[in-house]
Amino acid sequence: MNDLIVILVSVTTVSLISLTGIVFINLKEGLIKRVLMGLVGLSSGTLLGGAFIHLLPEAYETNQITAFYYVIAGIVAFFVTEKFLYWRHCHEEECPVHMFVYLNLLGDGIHNFIDGMIIAAAYVLAGGNYQLGFATTLAVIFHEIPQEIGDFGVLIYGGLTKKKALTYNFISALTAIFGAILGYFLSYVQGISAFLIPFAAGGFIYIAATDLMPEMHKKFQPSDSVVQLIVILLGVGLMAYLKTAFGG
Repeated sequence: MNDLIVILVSVTTVSLISLTGIVFINLKEGLIKRVLMGLVGLSSGTLLGGAFIHLLPEAYETNQITAFYYVIAGIVAFFVTEKFLYWRHCHEEECPVHMFVYLNLLGDGIHNFIDGMIIAAAYVLAGGNYQLGFATTLAVIFHEIPQEIGDFGVLIYGGLTKKKALTYNFISALTAIFGAILGYFLSYVQGISAFLIPFAAGGFIYIAATDLMPEMHKKFQPSDSVVQLIVILLGVGLMAYLKTAFGG
């Protein structure tokens, strides 16, 4: 039961990230873009560090070679999810705006539900050592911050008031709690954690490599590249520090 409490606190914290958009809504667009680019780099580093330093070693120790098939399954599953459900990246001129708002919320709800399951599985697999669960939660948080700021802007563009956009985005984020509860109980099913952990690693690698890093390639200035490299390494270094600090 203590594990469940820690899990619920973690996913609730992740859900609250959906409210960060309101902090940036009154900032100048240029400043927002610079802040977001830094967060994208940090997110990319933490996701890669979370996958390769925390999740994959645990998965390989549990299931060895089979774990890598689950990593591939995670990459493919996140590709399918983004391709058919996660409509955030469709061009404004090609999408009916009112429909885009609801599809965006639906895609986010599914994505957050999966995040909740992954966080719960990481804590249960840790078996009392919360290093893996905490590192996974942190990687999700750093990914969610730029994502949720972008979502908030999309909902405003789609015609929602700031209050409604904030409320609907938060409701969509709460699906992580339901995913965590389901993931907690499923994690005690024989073999399910051995699947979910490498699956999550595959998802983290996919997001970092196909969503975040291509965004950074849009900035070609040497100074931008140096900053991007620094924040990526900072994210990886943070994950490495957590591994050492928790004795993992």
